[in-house]
Amino acid sequence: MGQTTSQDCGNPDWDNALHRARGHAPFLARALDRQPELTELLAAGDGEAALAWARTQGQHSDVEIALRRERLALAAAVAVGDLAGAFPLSRVVAELTGFADRALDRAIHAAIAERCDAGNAAGFIALALGKQGAGELNYSSDIDPIFLYDRERLPRRASDDPGEAAQRYARKIVNLLSANTDDGYALRVDLRLRPASEISPLSVPVGTAMKHYQGQALAWERAAFTRARAAAGDIAAGEDFLAAIRPFVWRSQLDFGAIEEIRTLTQRIRDSHEGPPTPGPGFDLKRGRGGIREIEFYAQTHQLIHGGRDTSLRVRGTRGALDALAASGCISAENAAVLGDSYDRLRQLEHRLQMVHDRQTHSLPDGEALDNVAQLDGLADGAALVAELTELTAHTARIYDELIAAPEPSPAPVAQASDLAQQLGALGFEEPEALAERIETWSDGRQPSIRSPQAVAAWKRLRPALLEAIAASDDPLRAITRWERILESVPSAITTFRLLVARPHLIDRLVAALTLAPVLSDELARKPELLDTLLDRGARELPGSIPDLAARMHGAAMRDDYEALLDAIRVVTGEIRFALGIQLIEGLADPLDIASALSRTAEAALRLATQGTIAEFVAKHGRVPGSELVVLGLGRLGGGALTHASDLDIVYLFTGDFAAKSDGPRPLGATVYYNRLASRVSAALSVPTAQGALYEVDTRLRPQGSQGPLAVSCEAFGKYQREAAWTWEHMALARARVLFGSDAARRELEGVLTDVLHAPRDKAVLREAVLAMRAEMARHKHPGGPVDAKLLRGGLVDCEFLVHYLQLKGVTADGIPLGENVPEALDPDLAVAIKGLVTAGLLPDDIAAPYDLMSRMLVAGRLLAPDGREPPAGGARALARACRCETYEGLLQAFSAARQRIAQAWKQILGTDILDSEQEAR
Repeated sequence: MGQTTSQDCGNPDWDNALHRARGHAPFLARALDRQPELTELLAAGDGEAALAWARTQGQHSDVEIALRRERLALAAAVAVGDLAGAFPLSRVVAELTGFADRALDRAIHAAIAERCDAGNAAGFIALALGKQGAGELNYSSDIDPIFLYDRERLPRRASDDPGEAAQRYARKIVNLLSANTDDGYALRVDLRLRPASEISPLSVPVGTAMKHYQGQALAWERAAFTRARAAAGDIAAGEDFLAAIRPFVWRSQLDFGAIEEIRTLTQRIRDSHEGPPTPGPGFDLKRGRGGIREIEFYAQTHQLIHGGRDTSLRVRGTRGALDALAASGCISAENAAVLGDSYDRLRQLEHRLQMVHDRQTHSLPDGEALDNVAQLDGLADGAALVAELTELTAHTARIYDELIAAPEPSPAPVAQASDLAQQLGALGFEEPEALAERIETWSDGRQPSIRSPQAVAAWKRLRPALLEAIAASDDPLRAITRWERILESVPSAITTFRLLVARPHLIDRLVAALTLAPVLSDELARKPELLDTLLDRGARELPGSIPDLAARMHGAAMRDDYEALLDAIRVVTGEIRFALGIQLIEGLADPLDIASALSRTAEAALRLATQGTIAEFVAKHGRVPGSELVVLGLGRLGGGALTHASDLDIVYLFTGDFAAKSDGPRPLGATVYYNRLASRVSAALSVPTAQGALYEVDTRLRPQGSQGPLAVSCEAFGKYQREAAWTWEHMALARARVLFGSDAARRELEGVLTDVLHAPRDKAVLREAVLAMRAEMARHKHPGGPVDAKLLRGGLVDCEFLVHYLQLKGVTADGIPLGENVPEALDPDLAVAIKGLVTAGLLPDDIAAPYDLMSRMLVAGRLLAPDGREPPAGGARALARACRCETYEGLLQAFSAARQRIAQAWKQILGTDILDSEQEAR
């Protein structure tokens, strides 16, 4: 794009750059004449030395003089390096921004020191917005700071009112930077981006600004703050302020309303812009169609839509933002490349315009002046420049117009319900007349979420596609009812409508969630914002490690307090569970991987909730010296393979002396201490907050069950397991895993578990106990339907009993202890344990495949076939796909064969028939 520069060739041409600077840029010519030492360095091709020399010009004791001399030297050095091809655009804008930051900070300190002799700027904040905030300042750009001050911390004379002192400092800072002297100016300063600039003082109290952004700010201010940065003064306080208003900038829900806001703002700019609409004399590189601002708006709009949920998009620079948006899949890589390259070129040409006379201009001149700018850039003449810009802006304008294209006209209001009834009838709905009347009530004012004209218009645009997708589903009327519940649960549905209109591919995914998986549709009805997760890049990927998940949950907390932490855990966990459910019903991930991901998510939530609860508890009661809480997971949680319907099977233990006391202001004995703490951890995991419920916690596997204390010492736990526990309790321990506790506590408890599981047992007594327990369970827990992979005989329960029996027997086929020869046979993950038992010669080689099939059926069935019931046609297809079968009939055949294989192994090992009738076998 444009001329071939020496930069492109990797061989800077300093002589040519100096020649063009002197011949076509009077400002640069004067700057070079005034600074012969700098000119000599540039002529020698030593750009780094030239920049270093420029910085030394700011060492004058008079701040006003120092800043102007440094600015002049830097402008000349950077400009010639740019023209020579030695400094890429990123380096150019970084150098200019760095100077602006230094100058602003120095001016702040000078203004304060002049008044009160303070050596710091505590309590005075300068936030950089615009191009300074983005780190991409122009040659002749304004800076757009916002000055804030803390009334309690601001340095001032004892007799000064904080507000008056802050305004005095602000005026002095502006004068130090922007006043024209014999040495020129340092920076132009524009303070109009401050809150309520028409009525507010130059420097605004922190509290006043906070209230403004939390409740009164306008749409454009959100876009401006995507590039905000604490640049000078009390930077730490500035960063704290930006963190506090982060929810204002980055909304937790996908915000497709941002498109409407940017569309309106763009139209206002285009209407007020008097220059020509296409490149030529008078065309504005910044405000013109396809120009710099539209590329910036394009990036910022997508950041505002998605950045509340994807922190990788919170990038200040425009080029960096485009790259991040492409990497996240929010925009195409092609659009990102076109806009990014165009942005760089437009900024380069903008700099050429400003180099000529050091003026803040963005408009192309005419006649010889246009030729002059083109030749400064290295082009032949103005015609070549216009031709390049015409092609460039046409491409960028097309992409931008696709984003803000005027919405399609709303369909004309349906005159009568009979018209809609005809449409519904054509789609195959039953009783279309009654259904049409029902649907019409949604937008006649009786449905609070669709009362505004904008919401009604958005609903009318969405309705045809949504009803068509619902009509094609397994259960259209159920989908209608569940959709209605979503409408009833939100104060305004306009964002949801806009999301679905903007991303029509989500409609089929929504309808699948409404009809195929009751668990997901119920969650949507309670929290419609979960629809946002469908657009997240992570919604189609498995979540990461437990530490990564815990960090994500912690980072989602809107405040630094316990209640906010519990809300954040619930929000993130709900999003992940919902996203995993969508992956499952769409066949995007193996149900075995889904089960592992659900377990990691639960462990992260448990870990974070336990840490937060302990911190709260310690503040009141202190700690028990030499002691700590340990959380043991059992069942599917211990095995690392949860389903969407799983409870958390937990046992609370504690180390140390049960007779000890805590050291806090309200001390408690160890047993009381840990029982209360355990109760609060359970509440943190299970009690609903403003963000809903999290998990059901089941603690009945603790010693003595529901009759025993909630938490016992590790010593008491070991004694109980060795002396009083039943066989079924030892079987449960085979899937036990320490989920929370220090390394030392883990080792202590794992030693207890090893002792219990490796204890010698009478094999005949063990066999009879296992058979009796399974028979008792079969009498009281009956299969729910034909795909109940858990309770049907030959299913997962039988497989688990078989595995635990062999684990408790504790020896290989050769009589060698399992723990010594094949330790993986004792792994709490049953899939790993089965492979270990195969290696040990205790299970047949082909037993793993039936177990995996039925595990997939269980995980997928919890969503698609609750309780093992026959799913509808669409659910049956999804269940088969999840279980790696081509058809539902093929799944049933594979399931029957798997049960037969488990039954054969059961008979071979335990000597009884569990498929004792042909009907049950089927």
